[in-house]
Amino acid sequence: MSRDHKKMMRDQLDESAALKTKVKESCMDDMVKAATALIEALKKGNKLLIFGNGGSAADAQHIACEFVSKFRLERKGLPAISLTTNTSILSAISNDYEYARVFERQIEALGRKGDVVIGISTSGKSPNVLAALKLARKMGMVTIGMEGEKGRMKDVVDIDICVPSSDTPRIQEAHITIGHILCDVVEKELFG
Repeated sequence: MSRDHKKMMRDQLDESAALKTKVKESCMDDMVKAATALIEALKKGNKLLIFGNGGSAADAQHIACEFVSKFRLERKGLPAISLTTNTSILSAISNDYEYARVFERQIEALGRKGDVVIGISTSGKSPNVLAALKLARKMGMVTIGMEGEKGRMKDVVDIDICVPSSDTPRIQEAHITIGHILCDVVEKELFG
């Protein structure tokens, strides 16, 4: 491997670490609000609904898994559903309506007042994510957005965790780190 490759790898690790420092400085208050909302909702028997497209869909599945299975502690499973996993539902809604309604329709069917909804979009502009967040808020759910710095979620969510970057890979790395932190805090508060 050439020195250029090693330099590129070092530079990317440095960029990722620097962004996480910025997240610590600029997103902490919203992360605390999100953790508090999750703790309060789960204590009351409500659930988490989480969704996004592409890499954000994978993050939604990953975070839901940590709540349902476990993160660090042996404990009972917590109710979390990723709206990105049922291909029959995704393809039916896309075919019968349009892809822009793929999460909105699931929120309508599965969401209840008091639930927490997390929409993930690196751009913060995904029409299907924004539509679902708007409906969830209208239905009385706590809405949390995870986005990059050029997003549009702040006007449609209760809590906007806005990663201060426009670089998709770095935003995704920050989102999964934030997801892990939220899981850790919730788990320790409820079972630690």
